[in-house]
Amino acid sequence: MHRREFLKFAAVSMVLNQVPPVFALESVSGKQNSTHFFSPGAADPQSIAPDRGVKDRLLKSQFFDHAFDDDIKVSQDDFFLLNTSLGRLNRIQKVIGYGNFSLLDFDDAVTLARSYPSIGQFPKPELIFLEKIFYGKAKEYGFMGEKPIDTITGKINKKDVEKIAHSGHYLYRGRPVEMFNAIQEKIGPDVVLTSGIRSVMKQFLLFLNKTSASLGNLSMASRSLAPPGYSFHGIGDFDVGKKGFGVANFTDRFTRTPVYQKLTDLGYIAFRYDRGNDLGVRFEPWHIKVA
Repeated sequence: MHRREFLKFAAVSMVLNQVPPVFALESVSGKQNSTHFFSPGAADPQSIAPDRGVKDRLLKSQFFDHAFDDDIKVSQDDFFLLNTSLGRLNRIQKVIGYGNFSLLDFDDAVTLARSYPSIGQFPKPELIFLEKIFYGKAKEYGFMGEKPIDTITGKINKKDVEKIAHSGHYLYRGRPVEMFNAIQEKIGPDVVLTSGIRSVMKQFLLFLNKTSASLGNLSMASRSLAPPGYSFHGIGDFDVGKKGFGVANFTDRFTRTPVYQKLTDLGYIAFRYDRGNDLGVRFEPWHIKVA
């Protein structure tokens, strides 16, 4: 950590009246099975006093890309399966296209993988690993949000969605499309849709990619991306950004754009993960709450 970042980190810790959680959290015996991700030295979130847990999550969400000693990581064997599954998902997306992949369900992904030699079918250990990630309790590694999708095989009815012109993304018909159209009408062509509907498989791709980049750290990944099943993109939420702003739309820099200022001026726009949320998730000023 750079000196400036460390001083900021220390100051936030003092404000929260808590030492960094790498020292503060109590350790428990290691346990890991099909629905638990604890490793030796990890803390049971249920054992932490509510106010203490909230302060801990607030601190971590501010330093979302920093690794903490009590973060939960996948095992070495699961890290291998994570990366082989991720490679397979990327190959599926390459075959069927970015837009189609956003609507792809689990069963169709398995069928496609089996049908295309260039993809290769999912071996049983990978399927078991994907189920473990989906049905595991995300609270155990720090993500405290709700889970709106409860089955890994959930499908998106294509009759219920609409492709948004010039975006490559889909939105659900009804309120999501109406809200996006209203935003465009009020703000103008400078606002764009940067992410719409995400199927379970799309969220798998994003979450596993972030976890892989975080060297298997589920806690760090979940501070930036909802785990599969926990993303409200699957039932109506969407992301917006400034036209031509690229990946900066997914950073705090977006708050300094006229698009964000106009969004907040509208008054009726709600953000899913606002600043200071206690869900263990970073501030996402681009994520519009619909569902």
